[in-house]
Amino acid sequence: MIKAVISGTGLYTPPATIDNEELVEAFNAYVALYNERHADEIARGECVALEPSASAFIEKASGIKRRHVIDREGILDPERMCPSIPDRGNDQPSVQCDMAVVACNEALAQAGRTVADVDAVIVACSNLQRAYPAVSIEVQAALGIQGFAYDMNVACSSATFGLQAAVNAVENGTAKAVLVVSPEICSGHLNFTDRDSHFIFGDACTAILVERDSDVEANQGFDILGTRLVTQYSNNIRNNFGFLNRGDESGIGKPDKLFIQQGRKVFKEVSPLVAETIQGHLSSLSLTPESLRRMWLHQANLNMNQLIARRVLGRDATAEEAPVILDEYANTSSAGSIIAFHKHKDDLATGDLGVICSFGAGYSIGSVVVRRR
Repeated sequence: MIKAVISGTGLYTPPATIDNEELVEAFNAYVALYNERHADEIARGECVALEPSASAFIEKASGIKRRHVIDREGILDPERMCPSIPDRGNDQPSVQCDMAVVACNEALAQAGRTVADVDAVIVACSNLQRAYPAVSIEVQAALGIQGFAYDMNVACSSATFGLQAAVNAVENGTAKAVLVVSPEICSGHLNFTDRDSHFIFGDACTAILVERDSDVEANQGFDILGTRLVTQYSNNIRNNFGFLNRGDESGIGKPDKLFIQQGRKVFKEVSPLVAETIQGHLSSLSLTPESLRRMWLHQANLNMNQLIARRVLGRDATAEEAPVILDEYANTSSAGSIIAFHKHKDDLATGDLGVICSFGAGYSIGSVVVRRR
């Protein structure tokens, strides 16, 4: 029977960074401009004055210290407050394609493979630059891969859902090797004028190569012991931007066309659901939480990850057991848990067990249990 193995991972990190102090300085300058320009309406009670933010508030609320972004100048411009990412011509590679190629090449190199060994590409991320042609097919062409490709979106769980699709393709013989790529440009859908969320996201791209176990050396990579997906409908994390926006002009520019969330509700509802999913998944594989060497959790909020790890293990997790990368990268949506895996997997010994788990809008949860070969 064919079993799937993760044989390599890759990461593209944008060189530009913004730390909390820089982000707060720009945000507070925007707040001062807004309050000045709307002073009369504020005085009449027709609108509410905006409140400034603070670096200490951001780190306490999220654990985030800085983030990597595709463009920092536009984000830090109080008159703009969004990244400046110019359109490219149709004869040029898209930004997401460029990110994906870098991450994919690292994953292939780590696995000791070439594009000739791969026959499928899945681009799985929260937001795609366009509806069609599929970004995955563009990536496939840029890499020179023969086979098939498709895009998928399950928000912050896209990468783990993509992993299950790759596992299915490999184990049922549809493909011999699949690249799962998550080019997340989260700064593009973040409202940098919203005090409650302007600090949350960063940009990055991850890639994972999934192959047949018979094609991978015995001591290389990670066996995928099982995957589990859970979805439960919720409006608490939402983005209403879409192709129908032009059908109702009254919605253009409204806050709901960018990322919005009810953060406290998300924390309260998602955390126990994630812990239960991981525990149930382990039990179905005849494993216990005590057998876990590592948990590579979705990097959205430090307090949430600590709570989930505590519920799974029955105690506080160490930094080694539940590594954190969101202090440097912030929330990179579906790429977060894979960045954690990419950066904190090489020290595991043969037989060590771990779980890659992502969660987010939907609600959606993806759990992938792996064992070091």
